[in-house]
Amino acid sequence: MKPMSEYDTEAKVSAAESAALELAQTSNETRSDGLRAIADAILERESEILEANEKDVAEAEAMLEAGEYSQALVDRLKLDSTKLESIAEMVRSVADQEDPLGKTLAARELDQDLELYKVAVPIGVLGTVFESRPDALVQIAALSLKSGNSVILKGGSEALHSNRVLYDIIEEVTADIADGWVQLIEAHAEVDAVLEMDEQIDLLMPRGSTEFVQYIQDNTKIPVLGHTEGICHVYVDDAADLEMATDIAFDAKVQYPAVCNAVETLLVHEQVAESFLPEMVEQYESADVEVRGDERTREIVDVNAATASDWETEYGDLIISVKVVEELPEAIDHVNTYGSKHTESIVTENADSAAKFMQSIDASSVFHNASTRFADGYRYGLGAEVGISTGKIHARGPVGLEGLTTTKYYLEGDGQLVATYAGDNPRPFTHEEFDGEWVPGTRSRN
Repeated sequence: MKPMSEYDTEAKVSAAESAALELAQTSNETRSDGLRAIADAILERESEILEANEKDVAEAEAMLEAGEYSQALVDRLKLDSTKLESIAEMVRSVADQEDPLGKTLAARELDQDLELYKVAVPIGVLGTVFESRPDALVQIAALSLKSGNSVILKGGSEALHSNRVLYDIIEEVTADIADGWVQLIEAHAEVDAVLEMDEQIDLLMPRGSTEFVQYIQDNTKIPVLGHTEGICHVYVDDAADLEMATDIAFDAKVQYPAVCNAVETLLVHEQVAESFLPEMVEQYESADVEVRGDERTREIVDVNAATASDWETEYGDLIISVKVVEELPEAIDHVNTYGSKHTESIVTENADSAAKFMQSIDASSVFHNASTRFADGYRYGLGAEVGISTGKIHARGPVGLEGLTTTKYYLEGDGQLVATYAGDNPRPFTHEEFDGEWVPGTRSRN
């Protein structure tokens, strides 16, 4: 006999699979109203959520003292009234987004009264494993509901109590839309069971360490979408506005150092290093940032020595490595060598240098004169994101509603047969593109 936990996992996935078929047929109004109900319920049950979160934070702080957790992890875990208001606002912003489903992406006449439509539809059943931030559970669920997908949620054990309450809220207020569309799994054994369900689950979206994401990719046939590390860079060019560069490099590191779009390495052109670095390091040290520099950096400022491993490390903390480079090509080469294809930024007033950097860097987002912290689904106007994809297939960068859809072809005919278009005297296809929206049972050119 199979262990009961495996039966439970199969039942959850089966329920999500059935619900996905139902959810794909619901109206945008129904899905959006469900999201607004989630936002209202989160605020109404604030005390319950915060009480659960306090348990998680207390346990995490004990693990921090024992040296098992980092301060960055504890910071990501914490919720308060302001954070819950922000989460509710995020859910409402997803509700207010344009419906990603049912859009006719292309319309083509194959022949008179034979019309082909390419239409946006849900992917189906999503599976996701994410880190300690409880708001990630709400983000992913909100985007899944708006895009008509069922979702299997697996949060980190450090957010167990918070995740359970948030899941209960979401499940309770949306059960009448498509019962079973959202499911919560908790045990590692359940994750392993999910990895084997390639016929039931259509897409996996892991968010975690490099080792964990690699484990997911190596142990499933399900397509995997996501990113591992966020090793982001800011390059200060010799044509940079140095005051602007200081502000950008400070924001990119200090505004929220625990997230994947925070800068980890600062590259500085040698022509401006002596003018730029002393003020920059002073700013960092005033915010308790540990600065680690290469040899040329330490000739200018008194900082700790950077080692080879620093260039390939995602700190997720108030630590930054600094390297002085001779020219733009060296900066580009460093970023492409050590970057994680996440987000990179150049600060310069030289348009040609900006274009060279932006077009030469292999990353999902590349910025000019802006902080790397802008790499975010909400800030991009996507409503929210399920994560940032550093791959190049299906979706890249912050993955919002559009990234959670696929396409389906609908063909509207009037009794046509393939035999008519084959044989010795075949009828030719017209293959003419036209502007039209697919309406079930009709041909829009008529």
